[in-house]
Amino acid sequence: QVQLVESGGGLVQAGGSLRLSCAASGKIFSINSMGWYRQAPGKQRELVAIFTSGDSTNYVDSVKGRFTISRDNAKNTVYLQMNSLKPEDTAVYYCNVRGRYNYFSPFDSWGQGTQVTVSS
Repeated sequence: QVQLVESGGGLVQAGGSLRLSCAASGKIFSINSMGWYRQAPGKQRELVAIFTSGDSTNYVDSVKGRFTISRDNAKNTVYLQMNSLKPEDTAVYYCNVRGRYNYFSPFDSWGQGTQVTVSS
């Protein structure tokens, strides 16, 4: 089983910055993707930013130019640097990691979620 531990959420004023971290631990043979999703009250969970195969990254349009996803492969950790935060960024942010326990067995793990609140 792969566990994800998130940290870094909190309350910040509009225009401020936060950095989220997500560390994966457990039996990991390989990682296919590492990403961040968010879910605001009354809304569906949406992809915010993700590393896919290789070092390709994708961002939802609303965060492009403000958020940056990065990772430390040696630590199996993914980060989300969030700058110029807006009240509409308020949500619970979830880390997601997909990979394989071994050559045959995939995993799809989610973090516990961390609250990000941006005040106007």
